[in-house]
Amino acid sequence: MFVRFLYAHALDVQIAVRYSFGVPFGRKAYKTMYEFDKTDIKIVNLLLEDGRMSASEMSRRMSDISERAVRYRVDRMIEEGVIQISAVVKPEALGFNIKADVWLEVEADTVLDVARKMASFENVTYVACGIGQNDISIQIVAKDTSEIYYFVTEVVRKVPGVRKTTTSIVPIILKDVYQWRVPERIASELSENESVAASK
Repeated sequence: MFVRFLYAHALDVQIAVRYSFGVPFGRKAYKTMYEFDKTDIKIVNLLLEDGRMSASEMSRRMSDISERAVRYRVDRMIEEGVIQISAVVKPEALGFNIKADVWLEVEADTVLDVARKMASFENVTYVACGIGQNDISIQIVAKDTSEIYYFVTEVVRKVPGVRKTTTSIVPIILKDVYQWRVPERIASELSENESVAASK
């Protein structure tokens, strides 16, 4: 489960691209995997560089694909749920200068209910269910540490099913989830596979 709330603010907005290898966003696990090729990866990485980049500019920079083909591939990846293009704002632009990661241990039969409840809070920017010591992890934003303390102790801990919380203030984020790029080795492997297939 992955729920992320995107704050909208005209003064400090970035265009972000999220993408998924394997199971498309919002699709069931039994769906056929989307088959990326090296051209798709180039397009995705260009969109990560600038989510507003036009198909004509991508075609120019890639040099081996037409504007129409770029537009078709982008539309196909969006339709298949492989990528999402959306605006992401820095919470600091709205005065939310403090971030905290909170790990929750919950009753076994309440994990999804608690996770959905966490996702409903406006100051929660990330919610995920995990396997291991903690059942749910969330990230929250606030204007100061006292707001973090109040939210964790008076709101999160009082949600039915929550047994324990562990909180860590996050002063610096060097890389966020929407900044993850397709590893070069994957693009290389795809190129090699295509070369082998073409030689047969």
